[in-house]
Parts: sequence; structure tokens; C-alpha cells
Amino acid sequence: MLSNRVAVFLKRECVLGLIVVAVVCGDRLFGQNLIGEFQETPEPSNRVFNYQLSDFGLESYLSAVENLIGIYERSQEVSFKPGPKGKVGLKVYSNSGPGLSTPEPLVEAVVQALTARGYERSDIFIIGLNGRMLRESGFLPPLSERSMHFNRVFVRSLDSGEYYNEKWFYDSPLPARSAQYWINLERENAIGSADDDEKERKSYLPMPLMHEVDFWVNLPCYSDHPTLGVNGALMNATLWNASNTTRFLRSPASAPVAVAEMGAVPELRETWALNIVSLQRFQYVGGPIFNSMYTVSEPLVMLSDNPVLLDSIMRERINEHRTRNGFAPLPQELKILAYSEQLGLGVRDTSFANLVSVN
Repeated sequence: MLSNRVAVFLKRECVLGLIVVAVVCGDRLFGQNLIGEFQETPEPSNRVFNYQLSDFGLESYLSAVENLIGIYERSQEVSFKPGPKGKVGLKVYSNSGPGLSTPEPLVEAVVQALTARGYERSDIFIIGLNGRMLRESGFLPPLSERSMHFNRVFVRSLDSGEYYNEKWFYDSPLPARSAQYWINLERENAIGSADDDEKERKSYLPMPLMHEVDFWVNLPCYSDHPTLGVNGALMNATLWNASNTTRFLRSPASAPVAVAEMGAVPELRETWALNIVSLQRFQYVGGPIFNSMYTVSEPLVMLSDNPVLLDSIMRERINEHRTRNGFAPLPQELKILAYSEQLGLGVRDTSFANLVSVN
């Protein structure tokens, strides 16, 4: 595992044919094909655990999350008790605003499940991409309160620039859409003094989730996406988790590659433990911009360590509603799923899914 004193970036030589990781240590540059290293990490299982909610209140979510995590621990023979680093991160989705964000009761239920296993609330943090959207979605109080806490859990806003480091980034030749994107990062002195051309190639990775935690939990929200097809677990862990990634969202060729390669970064993947999603609200047309006319709700919570399979299952669910309402379905073969499967992030064929109903 590379130390945080080593600079790492991913450079795509050809679409998933060869991934080169260049490691800068001191004044020397080393490059090697690390496809094998990605494959050495055990692949996620094909299990998806489901819990039927009685309602969308906190008590129902508490029962759902405790039962889901408990059966996952028993079936996979793992424990989510405090480890050497003693911290846990919760990656929420709030980019679409309050109409389409990770439900607050789900987040609180995950926090309580972790405290029951030995963590303190001070050991847990919530992390999201945009401070304003985190505030609008209820994860931060009004500015007048001058607080960065949600139910006594600290909230980290990635666009503050405090949680990126110049030594850890994903490299791509695609230019940034706007130079203004870098204002917050420079203000916090997080990115150093790299020239503009160099910075426009880089997407900085979330340091807390890579180096500060025993593990982190992905809490996505689902919608369709005009470029990638599905906006869900994979995107929440990658493009909605790094800087300077809006440049990919208009590139059908580069966006799915960026998702797969970011997700396969060993330091991020090793700590990425679970994906938990509530279907309290998801959107089948017009996403990721929230539109209440195209949202549906199911009283269901799903847990899996396989983000590719979750996204595949939700592609099918989204297509059911698209077809029922006269919209063209999403393609059967989505590159975001195919490329992520090739890099070992999980299987995408839903016929191999082992669906386990907890209640």
C-alpha cells in the first residue's frame, strides 16, 4: 500500500486495456502496470440484502439498518467494530438537492448502528461534495448557527478544499470546464502551486476516506444520468467524491472510464466496505436534476458490498418506470457497469444476484 507521502495518479493509455500508475517519490518517476494489483483485492460478493420498511420514519430505518448490517456481518464473517484508526466515514449524496438526497433517517440509523458496535459519534464523520447542497439537504444547519454537525456527527464538505491533497489525484487530459472551479481549493492552500494546465488535468481524491478510516459506507441516491445512464453507487463513490470531475460528465467516452479507474484505486477501494441505499425516492427520467414528476418511492432498503450489481439492479428498476410511462429504456449495456466490472468492482449480471430478504 502506498504511503501518503507518495504521489499517485492514474493515466489511461487505452480504454481499460492498460492502466498505468505513475508513482512520484522524491525526484524520481516510476510507472508500472497495476492491473494485477487491482485484481488481487477480493471481488465483492453477489449478495444483495433487502429490508422492507413499514414506513420512512427513524424507527423503521433503525430496524432495517441493524438487521441488514447484522446479517451481512454473519454471512461474510466480518465485524464492523472499531479498528486501528478508530474512525468511519459516511459518504452521502446531496448533489440533486433536498428532493433527491440520502434520507436523513437512514444516515442517523447507520450512525446508531455504528455506535452500537463501539464507535463514538465523534469517531464518525459525514462527507459530501458541496457545502451548499449539504446544507439545503438537511445535513448542515443554517449558516447562522455556525455549526458543521448533523446530530452531533461532524460533516465535511469536499468543496472547501480541506480534504484533498496535491499528492493524491486522478490524471486525465480532459480540461476543466471552468477555471473558477479551483477558487475554493486554492483558498485553502490544498493544491499547492501547480500551474493551471497541470491542475486542469487532475481530479483530487478524498483523503479522509483513503487514509483516516477503518472503513467507509457509501449512501447513494438513484436517478438516471444523461451521460452515464445510472447515477448511483458507483458515481457517488467516484465522480461525486473527487474534485474537478464535472469535466467528465459531458464525455460519454471518458466518464465511464474515469468512474471505473477511480473506483479501482487501491487506497479508496480497500476502505470502501458497504453500499446502503433507500428507495424512499429515486428518479427515472431527467436526472440528476430533481424533478418530482418523475420520482417514485418504494419502502425498501438494500445493502451490498457490490456497487456494480446495485447499479445494475437499479437500472432495471428505472427502466421499468421509464417503459411504463412511455420513455425509452436505458441501454442494456452501460459502459459504466462494463468497465467497473472489468476492474473488479463487482459483477453486473443481475441473473447472478443472490437476493436475500431479511424480513
